[in-house]
Amino acid sequence: MIPEPVEPSAQAAEVEILDRGAPLALVGEDRDPWPPLVALWLDSGFSEKTREAYGRGVAEWTRACAGWDVHPLAARRQHLDRWARDLQAAGQASTTIGRKLSSVASIYSYALDEGFIMTSPAARVRRPKTTDRHQAPGMSRDEARAFLAAAAADGPRTEALMGLLLRNGLRVSEAIGLDVADLDTERGHRIIRMVGKGAKAAVIVLAPATGHAIDTYLDGHVDGPLFMTSTGHRLDRPAVWRKVRQLGQRAGLPQTRLSPHSMRATAITLLLDAGVSLRDVQDFARHEDPRTTRGYDRARGNLDRAGTYALSAFLDG
Repeated sequence: MIPEPVEPSAQAAEVEILDRGAPLALVGEDRDPWPPLVALWLDSGFSEKTREAYGRGVAEWTRACAGWDVHPLAARRQHLDRWARDLQAAGQASTTIGRKLSSVASIYSYALDEGFIMTSPAARVRRPKTTDRHQAPGMSRDEARAFLAAAAADGPRTEALMGLLLRNGLRVSEAIGLDVADLDTERGHRIIRMVGKGAKAAVIVLAPATGHAIDTYLDGHVDGPLFMTSTGHRLDRPAVWRKVRQLGQRAGLPQTRLSPHSMRATAITLLLDAGVSLRDVQDFARHEDPRTTRGYDRARGNLDRAGTYALSAFLDG
């Protein structure tokens, strides 16, 4: 049974804050400590991409608390368990739920260190069981061809962007964060020099079709964001989501719930289907752990690939 929600505090002074010298100078009767606490936590050393992802998770948790009339600093473990069940009932993947719980656990650890709470409600929260197989929906080779054809028909900007997402497996944040100045050449290869996940430098080799689409789209521009809107602003994540869904429908894939990350999942999966070595696919995907790469292998568990056949053939040969 879930206990009755704890009534929220009307004023910040009613939220229990330990006396450690008021490290954030937030004690008072007219200030809620949660928003500035979140801001300082996000500014405590995370990379830009981690800060963005964690911020979304905590913002969602904050909205859930508001819906229950529970102040986040008064929440208990039962509320987090309930939130996790609600996310699961909404169809969210266990890995996604796990990441959101990690972000909430992180801010409560910070609040504990700063003396805002006595115990963390996330300390022993139940985490969903995860699978080692990637859950993002991808495309078959024929579907990917149809999708790329729809992208090309939509125009050079779309062809260039989807080429980076599908042919190069870039994350959407990486693609929309690129600048024209990141384009370069090396030993005859068209490349992009960028900083990817984990603040790690990466060199991305462009397929000829993608390079040509980028050149056509830029039409001589030499600075600014690589992908811009008609008003001159950097293209944002929601716009990419809408375009991916639109192209999926044009390619005859309305039944597939595609997302920008589906492009990356498709790229990695098709490379594995093509027989490219796990090591090379891991380098392509820029995965730290080969087990992450193996999670995209659709042929795992195929009995035709059972190691006993290869071993027996070697022994009997």
